Amino acid sequence: MSNYPQLFRVRQTFERPVAPDIPGEVERQLAGLQLQERVQPGERVAITAGSRGIANIQFITRAIVEHVKSLGGQPFIVPAMGSHGGGTAEGQRALIEAYGITEEFCGCPILASMETVVVCQAEEGFPVHFDRHAFEADHVIVCGRVKPHTGFVGEIESGLMKMMLIGLGKHHGAKIYHRAIMNHSFGQILRSVAREVIARCRILCGVAIVENAYDETALIEAVRPLEFITREPELLKLARAWLPRLPFKTADILLIDEIGKNISGTGMDTNVIGRKYNDHVAAADEWPKIKRIGVRGLTAATHGNATGLGIAEFCRSQVVRAMDVNITRINCLTGGHPTAAMLPLDYETDREMLDAMLPTIGLTEPPDARVMWIRNTLDVAEVECSTAYFAAAQERADLQIVIPPRALPLDEAGNLARVK
Repeated sequence: MSNYPQLFRVRQTFERPVAPDIPGEVERQLAGLQLQERVQPGERVAITAGSRGIANIQFITRAIVEHVKSLGGQPFIVPAMGSHGGGTAEGQRALIEAYGITEEFCGCPILASMETVVVCQAEEGFPVHFDRHAFEADHVIVCGRVKPHTGFVGEIESGLMKMMLIGLGKHHGAKIYHRAIMNHSFGQILRSVAREVIARCRILCGVAIVENAYDETALIEAVRPLEFITREPELLKLARAWLPRLPFKTADILLIDEIGKNISGTGMDTNVIGRKYNDHVAAADEWPKIKRIGVRGLTAATHGNATGLGIAEFCRSQVVRAMDVNITRINCLTGGHPTAAMLPLDYETDREMLDAMLPTIGLTEPPDARVMWIRNTLDVAEVECSTAYFAAAQERADLQIVIPPRALPLDEAGNLARVK
């Protein structure tokens, strides 16, 4: 008898709102704001591009560029991602180009710099930084995905206001804001900085994106700056309702094929894995509750940034080799989460990693272990599950068994393939 659990595959059914005609929807939303009343021919308009792997982001960005051109404006794109990309202009430009946001595709310049302007002092006594290229523009359009933050809870989490705070604050701003959050609440700092930026930095509008559980564009909405603070909480409620989830609330082991900054700010979305407040254990009222996490690889788009690896207890040795230590440490230290850069126990093969993990889950015998295996935390529509869940899965109307139980698919070298 194998000393590993058998696996079966389930397909989850989530609510699936989808925005039709992405470029057309961007144009319709922006046209509804009548920006021609504010943008004069020849004026320069900065458009933000962040570091997340947002579905259709290259098409959304190009559609914003085209709308600005239709107004007679001169659009350009600025990377807005705090310290990501190793905290360098070249690294940040490379990140957005990897998402298809290039000068050729979007039809406008990309102006990447880590230089900022200190526009004022916040009420709390720290400087408010803003990307120099964006500050020197006549207008700024903030584009970003609204979703639950991986480390904070509030009416406003990740979205347009955070983009103005961390994204356009660049490395200098991100460092000081994350320090300030240690003394004040995330919500207070967010509102304080956003208020100053809206008042002083010529924010034209926001383009908010909400995704569904299948990593698809569910909603695009253009928002006036003074409405950011009231509309973002409403969009966040939708994003939270549409967030992907694992099919079961408890697990002994979660295997993840890949983590990366294009997947989540913490490499793996803590809202999905249940470790938003603590790296290695779920809070009392937090779900799911997972005893051990094993990471098998990094995404290509993360460019070696292994932020979040420290949340896992185990990993393949290939993850450590692919990790850019400097980039990862810069990002984690800037974000005030140094433990996210710490190294788990690493093993050359999946077999060795599982052999180390299974004895740490308690009295459960390895064949009976509750194991889930996913590609990444954005892609959980189909999940490999151990047979400990099989009876429960058969009773769930929202789960379809697409592959029946079979032996753990380890190859001769002792490795698994990726979840397809």
